[in-house]
This record gives sequence, C-alpha cells and structure tokens, in this order.
Amino acid sequence: MSIFKEAFYLGLGAMSLTRERAEKIYEEMIAKGEASKEDAKQFIDDAIKKGEEERNEMRNMVRDEINDMRKDFSFVRKSEVETLEARIKELEEKLAQQS
Repeated sequence: MSIFKEAFYLGLGAMSLTRERAEKIYEEMIAKGEASKEDAKQFIDDAIKKGEEERNEMRNMVRDEINDMRKDFSFVRKSEVETLEARIKELEEKLAQQS
C-alpha cells in the first residue's frame, strides 16, 4: 500500500472519532451501566489524544511524501517563481535604461 493510501486511511480513522462522537458512545455505555463516568472521561481524553497524535502523524507523512515527490520531479515552489519573476523584471528595467 502506498504511503498516500496509508496516510489517507490513518487520517480517516483519526477524524472519525470526534469528541462529540466519543461522548455519545460513552453516554450510552453509562446509561446501560457498562461504564462509570470516570471511565468515560478517561476514554474520551485518551481517544482525543490518540486522534490528535494520528492527525499529526498523517500530516507529517503527507508532508514527507510531498517533499520526496518535489525532489523526484523537480517541482518549483511558488516563492521561487516569484523570486525569478522579480529578478527578470529588474533586469528588464536595467536593459530599458541602457537603451
């Protein structure tokens, strides 16, 4: 499986468990007597922390993959193009002054 697919699926898992969804699940478990309020709070905190860690991991994986692609395919950053455009304009102005 490609790193893009892994990152995508990792992100889906991390984003699918929001605080609201986690709270709803545990409210149902508390109502059924399957968990205490203390357990629910710990579960929610752990789930949110894990989700944040997974989102950060996915972000880093995607960033690394993009950097690798940029190196492999010689992509140019927008800032690099803008720098070159400014330099060309400056040179054109100097040439116009010499004429």
